[in-house]
Amino acid sequence: MAITQKTLSNHGRTQPAADDPVWLRMLMILTTFAFISAFLILPIVVIFMEAFQDGVSAYLASFKDPAGLQAIKLTVIATGISVPLNIVFGLAASWAIAKFEFRGKSLLITLIDLPFAVSPIISGLIYVLMFGMQGWLGPWLAENDLKIIFAVPGIVLATIFVTFPFVARELIPLMQEQGSDEEQAAISLGASGLQTFWRVTIPNINWGLLYGVILCNARAMGEFGAVSVVSGHIRGKTNTMPLHIEILYNEYNVVAAFAMASILAMLGAVTLVLKSLLEWKVRQQRSETLEPTAAEAI
Repeated sequence: MAITQKTLSNHGRTQPAADDPVWLRMLMILTTFAFISAFLILPIVVIFMEAFQDGVSAYLASFKDPAGLQAIKLTVIATGISVPLNIVFGLAASWAIAKFEFRGKSLLITLIDLPFAVSPIISGLIYVLMFGMQGWLGPWLAENDLKIIFAVPGIVLATIFVTFPFVARELIPLMQEQGSDEEQAAISLGASGLQTFWRVTIPNINWGLLYGVILCNARAMGEFGAVSVVSGHIRGKTNTMPLHIEILYNEYNVVAAFAMASILAMLGAVTLVLKSLLEWKVRQQRSETLEPTAAEAI
């Protein structure tokens, strides 16, 4: 019974490394906090200090610029299109990889990871090569009065490319770990494929799906490289928030630049808080699942 109780206690918390000296633990903790303070907290503090250096009125006046409002609007549009499409792709890809065996499965997983390995600027150049005036489809697009590069469609395509791995990479290992026993049981009891998907699969992956959506949304709002290549930097038309911040800073409009940057910083902070809450919720659910299993083992 003593061994069992120890096993149960180990499920609920991580045992400390008792052999490590106290000075080493303190050194590692202080080093970690020093790096976080220097490279994460301090830059964020500087952003808000620069944004409010001329007062609250100057900060709020920075958002009256029509070009700035258009940059915010375009960022919302690109994010609002790319995130739902990535949800659909992530669900389809993770379902196919986790539930089926087929030729080219390893190749598909590699292609999903491709945006992590390729520079965003390279991905933007690929779209220019395909849809630009001198590209493969450029003349045909010009003849039919269709514009992708240096327009909103190109920005959306570039945003989708750099963000599509996030949802899929969160769901694939989760669905592989869960297996397909529950889905097969539901189907054997008479549930349709759609009913099984909504009532069995989605509830089992909802936290992982939400986690992937948060990361995807954060990357979509802050993307610079790929969007910079395909946007053309047309002020008030094709500049997203990161591109507009660059223009303002290059014009020495420091307050407006940091005011716009503060919005991205606040959105990043919200993303971090939501990410931490989800991780805590997942750990709590896992501990609740492990405790009955360990109690049954007694």
